[in-house]
Amino acid sequence: MSDEAKVVHLVDDDDAIRRSVGFMLKTSGFRVVSHESGVDLLKETSLETGCILLDIRMPGMDGLDVQQALLDKGVSLPVIIMTGHGDVSLAVRAMKAGATDFIEKPFEKSLLLAALDRAFKRIEKSEVLANRAQDSLVKLQALTAREREVLDGLAQGLPNKTIAYDLGISPRTVEIHRSNVMSKLEVRSLSEALRIAFAAEEAKN
Repeated sequence: MSDEAKVVHLVDDDDAIRRSVGFMLKTSGFRVVSHESGVDLLKETSLETGCILLDIRMPGMDGLDVQQALLDKGVSLPVIIMTGHGDVSLAVRAMKAGATDFIEKPFEKSLLLAALDRAFKRIEKSEVLANRAQDSLVKLQALTAREREVLDGLAQGLPNKTIAYDLGISPRTVEIHRSNVMSKLEVRSLSEALRIAFAAEEAKN
């Protein structure tokens, strides 16, 4: 992920916190978008990149409510919860609801940066998996319908004889299709072919 994509949506009703944490993040190379409430964040139209640094105790809509609203909107950005002393139980609830991390105020700069680093690494991993899934879908398009059926049977752990019986073809024909699958997917082992099949299935779900 490029540095310019490292956006942090900072959500806190305390103006002093927004200024101090915002300054800390800007001087560390992040682009900060500040929000004084969860409602303000949810109005944001560019919640497609970066991560969210979210205070858990705010008037009106608290962090847990905001987190649920983000899920309802289909926003999948990593959320790091900021808590005050004694709010660990709330932080645990937030983690169970999908938050990637929580840090207790007042926090050291190193702890905040470490939490953000973990969040952005999670985004990068998701992007890699998504790209791999798309690549797998493209590769499978090179297979004939029969070859796809043979690969599906292999993905279910079925032996060649069972696949042959299910498809009404001979075991020898299954072996030929299997060989063609390996060749078209440009793999040297069945496990590699199955990884492509499983990745493509993930992309469709």
